[in-house]
Amino acid sequence: MPFCKSCNPIKIEWRLGHMFCQCFLIIEEFQKCHLEHPIGKFFGECTELKVKLDRCFRQEKAVKRKVNFERSKKLQERLKTIRKEETAET
Repeated sequence: MPFCKSCNPIKIEWRLGHMFCQCFLIIEEFQKCHLEHPIGKFFGECTELKVKLDRCFRQEKAVKRKVNFERSKKLQERLKTIRKEETAET
């Protein structure tokens, strides 16, 4: 799932630039909350957004894990066929 076109990745930190649009919007809200509540952020003013952000990251990680697993299956199958071809040649 690539970055959506309506999101501006330049505004967020470099290490968060790979997030999906859904997470990006929550990140923006969370950063805005921190700016609007410089003291309140220490007393739970932005906690609800933090929980949403954590859930979004978990979902993203689950999707990535599934995609990576599928890729590894395909790679293993490809390697298996290559090894069979190599053993057949010798």
